[in-house]
Amino acid sequence: MHDLHLTTLADMSPEDMARTRLAGLRRQHRELDEAIAAMAAQGSVCSMTLGRLKRTKLALKDQIARLEDELTPDIIA
Repeated sequence: MHDLHLTTLADMSPEDMARTRLAGLRRQHRELDEAIAAMAAQGSVCSMTLGRLKRTKLALKDQIARLEDELTPDIIA
């Protein structure tokens, strides 16, 4: 038998969980960006679908910014 250590949510610190969530949000944002670019390259794009994807991408960007702020320590000047 191999002794494999699988990290579970119970084993993760709140910071580790936030970093994992941040990585997932960044991946989703990148995938949406690629999907939007592919749709735009096709030429015939449903403007409602494109608008929905762009709003979703913007919401992800906001979530990413909030998580980055949480993970960045405040600098006392």
